[in-house]
Amino acid sequence: GQTSIWLEVTTLLLPGENDSADELKHLAEFLVEKAGPDVPWHISRFYPQYKYGGTEGTPLEAMRRAEEIGRAAGLRYVYLGNAPGAKSESTFCYNCGRMLIERLGYRIAANDIEDSKCPDCGAEIAGVDL
Repeated sequence: GQTSIWLEVTTLLLPGENDSADELKHLAEFLVEKAGPDVPWHISRFYPQYKYGGTEGTPLEAMRRAEEIGRAAGLRYVYLGNAPGAKSESTFCYNCGRMLIERLGYRIAANDIEDSKCPDCGAEIAGVDL
């Protein structure tokens, strides 16, 4: 059923643990089916430290592959985390591709959403006004 809470999902991508194309496809399809295509999926890059210092960090190519899998499954808002400078830190219109919210790390550089719609094509953009 519908609720009045905003849901976002984060997945820490661990090399050799949960980064197979099959596992990511199943997860993305589950999110679309159970939470809907508008739920933001944050794919977070693993950096080795503390007790996991001897392992490899998540390669950027694996991050990009996970993003493509999420979009192919129907997720409209897929973000790469812990990947400074990645284009997918920002929010784009799922319909026409216009950049709507430009993010640089945790800072918002621009927000061009007008009345929850894309100013170019008028597509309804999911989210919560703060």
